[in-house]
Amino acid sequence: MRTSNELFERKVLIVDDEEINREILGNIIESEYKVAFAKDGKEALEIIHDKKSAISLVLLDLLMPELSGFDVLKEMKKENLLTEIPVIVLTSEKDSEIESLKLGAADFLTKPYNRPEVILARVRHSIELFENSKIINATEFDKLTNLYTPEFFFEYAALFDQRKPNQVMDAVVINFTRFHLLNQLKGRAFGDRILCAMADGLRSILLKTGGLAGRKDADTFFAYIPHIEDYKIIIEKLNEKLSHLLKASETRLRLGIYTDTERTLPLLQSFDHAVQACNSIRNRAGKEICIYDKEMAEREVFNAHLLEDFEAAIEQKQFKVQYQPKFNITGDRAKLCSAEALVRWIHPELGFVRPDLFIPLFEENGLVTKLDRYVWEESARQIARWKKELGMTIPVSVNVSRIDIAAPDMTDFITKIVKENGLEAKDYMLEITESAYTEDSKHIIEVVENLRSLGHKIEMDDFGSGYSSLNMLTSMPIDALKMDKAFIRNIKPGNKGMALVTLVLKIAQTLGVPVIAEGVETEDEYKLLKAAGCDIIQGYYFSKPLPPEDFSKYAGNDKGDAK
Repeated sequence: MRTSNELFERKVLIVDDEEINREILGNIIESEYKVAFAKDGKEALEIIHDKKSAISLVLLDLLMPELSGFDVLKEMKKENLLTEIPVIVLTSEKDSEIESLKLGAADFLTKPYNRPEVILARVRHSIELFENSKIINATEFDKLTNLYTPEFFFEYAALFDQRKPNQVMDAVVINFTRFHLLNQLKGRAFGDRILCAMADGLRSILLKTGGLAGRKDADTFFAYIPHIEDYKIIIEKLNEKLSHLLKASETRLRLGIYTDTERTLPLLQSFDHAVQACNSIRNRAGKEICIYDKEMAEREVFNAHLLEDFEAAIEQKQFKVQYQPKFNITGDRAKLCSAEALVRWIHPELGFVRPDLFIPLFEENGLVTKLDRYVWEESARQIARWKKELGMTIPVSVNVSRIDIAAPDMTDFITKIVKENGLEAKDYMLEITESAYTEDSKHIIEVVENLRSLGHKIEMDDFGSGYSSLNMLTSMPIDALKMDKAFIRNIKPGNKGMALVTLVLKIAQTLGVPVIAEGVETEDEYKLLKAAGCDIIQGYYFSKPLPPEDFSKYAGNDKGDAK
């Protein structure tokens, strides 16, 4: 490793078997550079191997006994050392100059050395040229995959367009889904092998299609290729390269493509469209390829409209909080026990905007925390209003995302709104999805334990849809399991769906917590769940989400009276 002094100095190694020549060159060079000497080729290679990171240039005599300058050049070329250290050969023979340049020498100096200023100029030029080249190469290529870095990728793609202005091109984005999990399970070194295999696959594709490729970031690659009709060949080639590292079931590639047939968009915008297409299939099992089309373009405009209107919607209270009742069904009659707060957007121009359209959008753009806190505040006020108007407390659960939990002031914020509205913590419940626990389990468990110590009840939402192990459940601080609605679809007496529901109920019983079944829509589902021992039911069988004024009719009534 180079010392701090060596990082700021340049050293020239002079190799010559004639002492007088070494002295002459040394006297000339040392006016600007540090100097080291070797009396023959063998000693030169020893110094180069030992101190290569400290040597900026080698002045190499060609005609030496035992190991000639040609032999040194050949050995340096063989060991790829000429890519790290430039060499200027010292000779008086024209034929030798040509041969040495073919072997990789950067320049030559002719004996005798009677013009010191020329020698210094050539040494200076060779060192500067080589250092500039190394800087360019270091920024031009990704160190791991040797594909272009994003900056140079777009620069060369623009040059490609200039040379072939009429060629229809495809902007292609390739991503390995859940790559971070692969890194965690099998280690960083294995993850690097995966990325290198993908890069090799892209190079193979480019040999057939033409174009260029680059690495955007950790697990995402760009390709700019002449238009093709069948994009499956890209997936197939990448899978082929990955097959010796991963099972087919472990490979999760997705492609986003945008074809600018009119060549009207800037390159960056073309790739933005391709990225959007790629991201659109992130959680769609079985889909690997998405082409940006008219429908996606319309959705992009729609999303931009929603994002632009978000602040006004918060200020004007366009977001309406509705409440879906939960009923305890452990007794003879179903009785209202609590409610879940659910947000709805009534847009002044677009009308009702579905939550599945705006919530994921706000999650991607960092707005979901502000929306969630709006819902939290509205819900706390509503509990207080019901308490005053009805003379009773209706506990409400609010949704808390992993993004919310990451905010350092989350607990303080919830504590503040509970206190401001004169509520008890136990009546302000928090729903946290199972997948949130698995993202950063240690931090989330710490936050949740703190909230529980303050008196809040914690419901694990969407249980069964995430990736938590049964062992993890023992360390997760929860007060209720909320069974994912997919569990109860098509349940019938004795079928597999019902067996899974029974298993979830047994897990909850072992943990000592109640089970909430959401999405219950039919009487058959209700009866099966009740018979199996489910504690709480939520869904359209009882009621859709309701505005606060409509919800009040359930207060003090059981399900039989209200329905």
